[in-house]
Amino acid sequence: MLPHPGQVDPAPVGQTEGQPYECADSADDRTFPRTSRSRGQMGQDLPVTFDAQRPHQAFDAAELHGDTDALQTLLADDFKSIGEQGYVLDKEQWIGKFAEFSYSALDSSDVEVRCYDHAAIVRCIQRSRSTWQGQQMALTVRVSQTWIEHDEGWQLAGIQFSSLSQT
Repeated sequence: MLPHPGQVDPAPVGQTEGQPYECADSADDRTFPRTSRSRGQMGQDLPVTFDAQRPHQAFDAAELHGDTDALQTLLADDFKSIGEQGYVLDKEQWIGKFAEFSYSALDSSDVEVRCYDHAAIVRCIQRSRSTWQGQQMALTVRVSQTWIEHDEGWQLAGIQFSSLSQT
């Protein structure tokens, strides 16, 4: 699991490539506002920060390098993936795919983040080149990731892929 933002030195907020995206109570247009009520009094929002770039990049790096140990930590125990053709994989199946699957390239762009109480939705476009059972593939997909917050930090609870035309 990734630690809470308060347990690490926060990175600067921004929306430019390579810089973190954060959800927080702020009028600053570089942050994404909280979209749900907190545990405070009715109508009172408490600050929430989710540095989405950090877990998103950690997940992409673990995927690119087939780092099953990192994925074991990053994925929630009840993780589910819905593939671009509708197939569903649980955590064990997702991690197990690396026995016959590898990425040669993985790039995420157009990252969008929305935060809620103890959850964040990260959406992006992902372009990849990979090999599955000896067959080379190139995909462009829209990805939606659901991150959840535990006492220990953030984990990926679900991911869904939708095909986009190759450009």
